[in-house]
Amino acid sequence: MLKGNAVVGQSGGPTSVINSSLAGVVEGSAMCEGIGCLYGMNYGIEGFMGEKLIDLGTQKKSVIKGLRNTPSSALGSSRHKLCDEDFPKILKVLKKYDIRYFFLIGGNDTMDTIHRIESYCKEQAYDLIGVGIPKTVDNDLFGTDHTPGFASAARFNVLSVMQSGWLARDMKKVDKFVIYQTIGRDAGWLAAATALAKGKEDDAPHLIYCPERKFNKEEFIEDAKACIEKYGWVSIVVSEGLCYSDGTPVSAAETKDKFNNLEFGAMGGASVGMNLHRILSSETGYRGEFQITESLIMSAIDRAVSSDLDEAFNCGLKAVELAKEGTSGYMVSIKRISNNPYSIEYGREPLENVAVRAKAMPDDFINSRGNFVTEKLLEYMRPLITNLPEYVELDKKIIDKK
Repeated sequence: MLKGNAVVGQSGGPTSVINSSLAGVVEGSAMCEGIGCLYGMNYGIEGFMGEKLIDLGTQKKSVIKGLRNTPSSALGSSRHKLCDEDFPKILKVLKKYDIRYFFLIGGNDTMDTIHRIESYCKEQAYDLIGVGIPKTVDNDLFGTDHTPGFASAARFNVLSVMQSGWLARDMKKVDKFVIYQTIGRDAGWLAAATALAKGKEDDAPHLIYCPERKFNKEEFIEDAKACIEKYGWVSIVVSEGLCYSDGTPVSAAETKDKFNNLEFGAMGGASVGMNLHRILSSETGYRGEFQITESLIMSAIDRAVSSDLDEAFNCGLKAVELAKEGTSGYMVSIKRISNNPYSIEYGREPLENVAVRAKAMPDDFINSRGNFVTEKLLEYMRPLITNLPEYVELDKKIIDKK
């Protein structure tokens, strides 16, 4: 077994369960004879290149245990995109601290980072085992049934749409529509999940629009008007990455990040929610609301799903297990065995299959009109998002004293 020290980092946007994965790596490393010290990158690969390392082995046991219920990224995160001149710096730090085990917790851009570092070390004949640990609220990683962090973020959205739906229904004499915008640049998993908020036909949401389908303005107006006519109001959920048929973002965003991804929301100009609000208000003359949670769903530990927290921790443990076996160049994966009872197992997926790719929803998860989900999507979601509340309604029989 390769002997040396290990390092772990967190990259990209956080999730409410990412620190649970970190706790898994810490506990797993403590039980691995081949690993000496475990260092933590302070602010990801940028901190690593600057030798900003934290000795995780000296942390109190209560702190490591507490990570399993602590939001955001405890180590500090980064979205640095590697360039050619970075690799010699990284190798220099690896050698200086005798690091032979390299763990990163993140999404597809993070998997690209660890894949490139692991490949570079091979070229330089430096023995390094690199293992990726999945994380993203978007649920868009290839090679895994779902990603730690998704279920909790999805539950946040479900609760938000459910509760704002009750508000909108009771305020329909004032506001005829409510538009809820969620994260989802290339995949609509988070938007689609809100269908679980629906208990009966007139419950929110009525319409769901995901980036897997091109947005048709005329059909949108037609569908929204039909819901208002039928229910007296309409609840609409949209993904931030929604685009027209020619590829133009509905958000009218033009700014790109370091990974050449379009920036949606406030940083990119207008937003999908704002623009659709303008369209619907202009076409109908009705008042309405738009709600944009942005990064709030990434750190809402109070809405986290217990199984999501456990799976995140187990992914951290599995990463150390793979490293102990000498397995390098892989990401920990989750394979679903059954829906009822819900059962999974942990495996591995080559980093090259995951890096810089986005897993869209299957076509049969979205209806033919492109404005809602199908039963197949609900079957996929139900085991992941649990403990939803049940609300009651008054019997609104109007008194007749004639």
